[in-house]
Amino acid sequence: MSTEQTTTTTDRERPGPTNRARRVLRFTRHALEMAVAMVAGMVVLEPVWSFAWPGLADVVTAHVLVMATNMSLGMALWMRVRGHGWAGMAEMSAAMYVPFAVLLPFYWAGALSGMALMTAGHVLMLPAMVFAMLRRGHEYGC
Repeated sequence: MSTEQTTTTTDRERPGPTNRARRVLRFTRHALEMAVAMVAGMVVLEPVWSFAWPGLADVVTAHVLVMATNMSLGMALWMRVRGHGWAGMAEMSAAMYVPFAVLLPFYWAGALSGMALMTAGHVLMLPAMVFAMLRRGHEYGC
């Protein structure tokens, strides 16, 4: 006579596509939350900088670095609310600055316009953020 055992498992323990899909969804949701926080940082802090430094937009190098700072502050605040540690916040903030640090010499040499610098810097932030998130996957639902 055989007895059938019923084992219950949670979704977290259950292997397969359902668990993977949930992890991808959590990771994506977290990335989108941080992107919203970055935009909020730019929107909220830009008027402060415009008041404190009239003509900032005409100084491209300073402008992109201030923008990276505004995004970093908004994102770091949200990360703190979500319970992230300081090291993760620093890595994610670096993801805002590194693209500009890489591209600024090309701007200074005249190989990139100010608009190209701004656009490329923002585009390169996305893979830099994903890289930082994957480094600490456990904090982002991976």
